Amino acid sequence: MFIVLQHRITNPQTAFARGQNLLDGNGVPYGTRVLQFYPSKDRNAVFCLWESNSIDELREYADAVMGDSSENSYFEVDAEIARGLPKLVGG
Repeated sequence: MFIVLQHRITNPQTAFARGQNLLDGNGVPYGTRVLQFYPSKDRNAVFCLWESNSIDELREYADAVMGDSSENSYFEVDAEIARGLPKLVGG
């Protein structure tokens, strides 16, 4: 499934250093990968598109990596009506 992860950055220096682990896939659960990364110019927000088996799995991973450097929210993308999604690796 596709999941959008929105980070509201509370500490940009720490968040971007920690976030590099997300982008590099360090410790990522099997079947989970970041597909797109969109930081705001002022570095106060980031939107990422992920492929993962579940929101809970991604949430557990990303929240642990980011800690208190960002407040994160998640939603599953409705792939039937979304536009511009990449092809799923498993599907």
